[in-house]
Amino acid sequence: MSVIMKSTPSSIIEKVDSHQHFWQLSRGDYNWLTSDFTCLYKDHLPELLASALELYGITSTIVVQAADSIDETYFLLELAQKTDFIAGVVGWVDFQANDVISHLASLSKNPYFKGIRPMLQDIDDPDWILNDDFAAIFDFLANNSLTFDALILDIHLEQITSIAKRYPQLNIVVNHLAKPDLTKPMSTKWQHQLTCLAELENVSIKFSGLMTQAATDCVDVAIYRQYFQLIYQLFGPKRILWGSDWPVVNMNGSYALWYDISQALINELPKAEQQLIWSENARNFYKLL
Repeated sequence: MSVIMKSTPSSIIEKVDSHQHFWQLSRGDYNWLTSDFTCLYKDHLPELLASALELYGITSTIVVQAADSIDETYFLLELAQKTDFIAGVVGWVDFQANDVISHLASLSKNPYFKGIRPMLQDIDDPDWILNDDFAAIFDFLANNSLTFDALILDIHLEQITSIAKRYPQLNIVVNHLAKPDLTKPMSTKWQHQLTCLAELENVSIKFSGLMTQAATDCVDVAIYRQYFQLIYQLFGPKRILWGSDWPVVNMNGSYALWYDISQALINELPKAEQQLIWSENARNFYKLL
């Protein structure tokens, strides 16, 4: 088992957390969030995250939607306007609404709005996203420098590859490596599909969410290294974004543990590439100021 060395944040390398969530239970946006999720079933708002960001030298975050609700997106935008460390919001729109383009146009007037994330992992039909009726949505995103976060499983990789080919000007980022099962040997099918997707230059990937996919309390750096090395080989240092997936990471770890695991792996790279993965890629992808 590899040993995690407690890392100290570098004063030289800027860090951006490209993937975290906030929620307020009383809003009623979160149908999936029940009392069964013991560590998650409470309000998670900026003041709860601020100390971890300061401890690890993380200057900015991207807040990502956690509910299929446009009202939640506006709530996150309000948080962004009054929270110094929030640099951008990835929201949600109803792809099937007649006025979806109007909603996107309204959201895009807010400088904190960076893109959208449909909850594809929760939609039964993997081909749903290929609906030709959605072309106007993807065109709007691409034409307005907005992004597409792909919350997917391995069963969606071929479909996201198709979307990336159809809309080469659309910047897409795969969340959590499409959630591979880290309790089993690495899937050859998943590797092949990810390889095909990585060939498309408009697709990036987030090194995030893996603790949730691992065995209980897994802190073996070697387990995570094989996945990090694979995406490094496929996507290169310019298309990997680091994210904590806080507070979901607390289900099988913590911000501290994931940061230390990530730092142990990223520190193996040249300093210039470390800077890319820790912050520059997120800044470029989301057009941060």
